Amino acid sequence: MATKGRPFFFLLIVACEALATPPKELPANKCDFTDMAQKLMRKCLMKGYPAPMLMQLKTIFNNSDLPMAYRNSKQSDTLLSTFVNVMQSVFPDGANKNPQVNKMTNEMCNFSNLPTMIKLMRNSSVASACYMQAFVAPLSWATLTSQSGNNMTLDDYDTLLWAAKPALQGMPLREVNLPTNVGMREHLKKMMAMLREVYSDMSKDQRTEVVKWGKEQITQNYFNCTMIPPSDSKSMPMQCCKPGKLEWLNLDALNMMGPYVSRLAPNDVDSSPKEQLCEYFRSAKFKSATSMTTDMKPSLGEKFFKKFQECFGGKTFAENVDKLGILACHYSAALDLTPDLSRKLLSELNNCDDGSNPKITQLKKALVKSVMSNASSPKALLSLGSSVNLLSSKQLSEIPDKVLKEFVQNYTVPWKRGHQRTLVQKLLGKECKSVSGKDLIALQSVAEGLPSCVLKHVKEILNDTEGLKNISNRMRKGQLMAMLQGLLQDVAPSELVQKMSGPLLRSLPLNKLDKANITSLDQVVDKMWNQAQAAFLAKKMHDQNMLQWRLHSVLQGVTCKMINKVADNDTQDMVQAISETPQWLSKVQAGCAAQKLFATLEKKRADYFKTITEAEMKNIPTYLLLHLPPLKVKDLPDSVCPVFLDKMKEANLSSLPQRSPSRHALTQRALLCLANGKNVSELTNEDVSRLGPLLCELQPSQLLFMAPNVFNSSLKAMASCQHIPQHHRADIIQLVTQTFGNPSNWSAETMEALGPLFLLDDNATSALPNKPWMEDVLYFLKLSLKQTSDALRKKVFSLITTTTTSNAARKKRAANSIGNDSKALTVKVIEELGMDNVYWKAAQLDQMSAETFLATLETLGAVPGYIPD
Repeated sequence: MATKGRPFFFLLIVACEALATPPKELPANKCDFTDMAQKLMRKCLMKGYPAPMLMQLKTIFNNSDLPMAYRNSKQSDTLLSTFVNVMQSVFPDGANKNPQVNKMTNEMCNFSNLPTMIKLMRNSSVASACYMQAFVAPLSWATLTSQSGNNMTLDDYDTLLWAAKPALQGMPLREVNLPTNVGMREHLKKMMAMLREVYSDMSKDQRTEVVKWGKEQITQNYFNCTMIPPSDSKSMPMQCCKPGKLEWLNLDALNMMGPYVSRLAPNDVDSSPKEQLCEYFRSAKFKSATSMTTDMKPSLGEKFFKKFQECFGGKTFAENVDKLGILACHYSAALDLTPDLSRKLLSELNNCDDGSNPKITQLKKALVKSVMSNASSPKALLSLGSSVNLLSSKQLSEIPDKVLKEFVQNYTVPWKRGHQRTLVQKLLGKECKSVSGKDLIALQSVAEGLPSCVLKHVKEILNDTEGLKNISNRMRKGQLMAMLQGLLQDVAPSELVQKMSGPLLRSLPLNKLDKANITSLDQVVDKMWNQAQAAFLAKKMHDQNMLQWRLHSVLQGVTCKMINKVADNDTQDMVQAISETPQWLSKVQAGCAAQKLFATLEKKRADYFKTITEAEMKNIPTYLLLHLPPLKVKDLPDSVCPVFLDKMKEANLSSLPQRSPSRHALTQRALLCLANGKNVSELTNEDVSRLGPLLCELQPSQLLFMAPNVFNSSLKAMASCQHIPQHHRADIIQLVTQTFGNPSNWSAETMEALGPLFLLDDNATSALPNKPWMEDVLYFLKLSLKQTSDALRKKVFSLITTTTTSNAARKKRAANSIGNDSKALTVKVIEELGMDNVYWKAAQLDQMSAETFLATLETLGAVPGYIPD
């Protein structure tokens, strides 16, 4: 082991010696390197990477093979000592021993030899080198974002990008700061390549920021002009780009943007030279670049789609549908395609989110019909993929049993209830018969349709742990109880607890769990329990003095009484342990844990929160800090503002009750921290961004004090809020209309950006204009909502069923309607409405033809909540 560790420790020493003197050029914005390094090292710990051994490190220091300059580094303020301190602080047994972690300050760092050291480290296979990369990642990013990054070789630049990559994965983008000026085209290409690699780790807002930054860097480096307004520009003097005339989105720019093209503004697409954009489509690079995203806004999707149609006119469009990629999700017109072309388009549509727009499902049905019209059943069935669930039950019943069985065993499809009944009947027959565990696992995709009697004699299924978990995830409660009943007849509860998982385990009654001979936490801690089971296990562990705090799902069963009984000396350990899985704590439990921690801290020092230090503030988990009583929040000293704001920016306010007075107190304290003696009107957009989710708690009157540009951007940012206080909503909607005009005059793009605010209020939702694009925009906005309001469902119903003269599709629908009524009960309309068919009036349903009723019986029958008549 010592031999394997030697290269790593040699690199560590080289790094610390190389970084020990002040840099020639510092980053424009000072970063807290230590905080970033701690976060990244915790990821190494969570992945199970071993820690470097200190004894081994001492051995290396005294090794005569090393140059004298690398030995006997005893200073307490070097990066070597800081590394050891940071590393120890992230380990459970070292966090409390070293609460004061040395700061990595700009003055301690010299970036000149960093690339050379990283190249050596990159070739090291030692697992503990993960901690080393965690340490150098923020330093590398600081180098790249400073002006010194412009003067290095391309090879060194590429090396630093590799090392800095972890700093961008899972971290708030504004914390790491994109460089103001890359300086060289080749450097820009390298930077964009790295940003493409971390695309999936970024939030939607972060991706939008990368697009803005990339657009500005491209215009500066390729066209020697800037998109930044003169009053806002702090960079070197540069002329402004001519609006609407610069074709900046050329082939180079498209390739550099990669998946970020899905976050462009619609007017950006107009800045792409037609032939180069067509070449981009023809090469299928657009499809490849956008393969990892499905959330392109309707306005941008339609803009790209029109450009695609211009590139492939007439028959060539149909022949190139396999290059549409995500654009297929924005296509709803019916096409007379051959079965082969239908199959290709269907393959593109399979990447779309069916829940985003029912028109996609309708188009899929038409394509499925085309595919099945001119092909043998076995081959056609396989070509449908997941869209096979769009076949009718009658069509499925006509497919040979052997073909169906093979398909069911090899493909996981979200079958509908009617499909499941049909498939089970064909594959098992009408009579209830014995099925082996192997055959049962093979039928897992139709598990919900299996009769309970089939599930009572499958003891051998316990030997396939993963298969058992997968099939139980698809079963209804009655089926789970039937299977559990059968297993309990032949297997002891202790063996069941050991082998079961998922919903089946969570269905185990407490009286059986009591007989499972549980004697240690290790037997249950890695299982997923329901709340009643967790409460039972937590009490059992507590009564037997075996309760530890790394409980995972058992944590949800811990009571406030148990938390309050924790000894003061053990409180910090308890807090750290539950902080590893805070998702299992309820709001009440989090409040109790917070009270216990705060009380313990104030026993050490009565005025603890009035005199709290930055290091002490860091040691309080954010989800517990949210529960700090309002008066204590108010007393927090200004000296901890930077840490306080960092914590609030990453806070999840859902762990705090919506009516908690702490919400207002935290918001006010954050504002005071930001203002720092200034007037609120002096706050910048960057200042306000540091509020994080507390922005959503601002009172409308507080917004009015902001500068106009900050006020406007704050309103737009609030459209992403998961929760806005009920008593603020009407006033905020009024501010939006006063600032951006009446929604009847908005474009689709504006509605996409600000629409979520209107959806918070039922009256505002009902008053939205019936514009041709409104239906698609509302479908898009629904995807980000945790709950769809009745007002929104009624609005969608109105848009679908009301014909408008400006919409060709609505004209066609009206032509097929019954009589002269503007409400058309056609098969297409009913299928598009889905669960919203509940809003038809009895008199309207009475006009439906018998043919339409029979064709839509399955859809209409699944709708809950019809009124009695």
